[in-house]
Amino acid sequence: ATSLKVGGRAGTGVDNIDITAATKKGVIVLNTPGGNSISACELTCSLIMCLARNVAAGCQSLKEGRWDRKLYTGSEISGKTLAVIGLGRIGREVATRMQAFGMRTIGFDPILSAEKAKEFNVELLTLDEIWPQADYVTVHTPLIPQTRNLINDAVFAKCKKGMKVINVARGGIIEEAALLKALNNGACGGAGLDVFSEEPPKSAVTLEIIGHPRVVCTPHLGASTDEAQTRVAVEVAEQFVALKDPQSQFQLTGIVNAPILAASLDAANVPWIELAKNLGKIAAKMLVNEDFTKVQINVNTTGAVLESKKFVGAAALMGMLTGRTKNGLNLINAAALAADAGLVSTVSHASNQGDSNTNTVTLAINVGQAHHSVQGTVQGDGNSYLTSIDGAQFTPGVAITSSLLLFQGSNAGSDFAKIIGELSSKGLTVSHISVAVGKQVYFAVQTSGDNNEAVSTIPGVRHF
Repeated sequence: ATSLKVGGRAGTGVDNIDITAATKKGVIVLNTPGGNSISACELTCSLIMCLARNVAAGCQSLKEGRWDRKLYTGSEISGKTLAVIGLGRIGREVATRMQAFGMRTIGFDPILSAEKAKEFNVELLTLDEIWPQADYVTVHTPLIPQTRNLINDAVFAKCKKGMKVINVARGGIIEEAALLKALNNGACGGAGLDVFSEEPPKSAVTLEIIGHPRVVCTPHLGASTDEAQTRVAVEVAEQFVALKDPQSQFQLTGIVNAPILAASLDAANVPWIELAKNLGKIAAKMLVNEDFTKVQINVNTTGAVLESKKFVGAAALMGMLTGRTKNGLNLINAAALAADAGLVSTVSHASNQGDSNTNTVTLAINVGQAHHSVQGTVQGDGNSYLTSIDGAQFTPGVAITSSLLLFQGSNAGSDFAKIIGELSSKGLTVSHISVAVGKQVYFAVQTSGDNNEAVSTIPGVRHF
């Protein structure tokens, strides 16, 4: 799919999309994280109620002509403890609704603070604290390596005997073999399942779970309401419009694999992205003969403006890879392609000890025992300025334009004359020249003309 630019998932889970492959191809992956939240929440609450009152089994019994009132005696949920694993949109909605039934709600979420959880009356606990307390456990997490088989034999052994589990999230979060064992030995008193590790289910274990008398199950109906299907379709379409026209009334709310894309749509971020790309291109020219598998780069930012702008790392990598890859390089796949090329990169931020208004991006590069650095900033006109190379300072900075030529020499006076002579011989007019002196001497030359690439080798001077 060589023309594919974006794929929209009309729902929340994206485990059915190869995110790594999409990212390497520069394909944006979107989802609609809020589109089906209410529908999934309501089904979760329905399954909790069905488990408590044996609704499905009682209905089937009556349809078959039996009147088994005593057999299907249930239990109240008021006063019981509900554990919500994953306190995102759906988990919060479930907790709020079940509190109205008088349930005590506890929960776990690795990125949520206890203070934030208290805002919707959930007591945030660790998993080990949750298991012995929960009468009902409902899971609302994505299926990732950390959550696969999250509820297993060891967990059932820690839980109250007869606790009940609900999964309207993703199959595989509850280990099915462990669940079947727990259902059979009474460790688990019931399960409400809308999702399975394989869909449609085919394995003997899964089919036995579906047929188990303590199980209420549905065929992945969490988002299957008229309202949710309309909502997720509209949300995907609105995000496509937002991608096409950042000035539209719509917002990008579900970018899965390209946070830099959302950042790039903010006009305040564009100059910093361009700066990082320009610095990356300069660094690549300095390393033109180097094997990238031997290169380590740290993208360091300073200043209050750049404190949360980690996306400049991807922009710098895009600049470094420009001309070195034919894989449709863009801001989305730059980090993945850099990793494939063996380029080791990190991003860090340091607060200024002195002038808090000084905002800079620095690329610190290590190649074996050699060390290089390129630093720049964005000035008031919104343009990129080069401020130093290898510690040699350009004061107050050199505008990075298409007509900028950079040279490295060893003698400011004699090399200056050589550079001017060479450029003049090529018909180029020098409009401005800046000199930065450190361990080496660097020349930044602004020219007028269209023959910049024709600059020949200058004895004792390196052009990059």
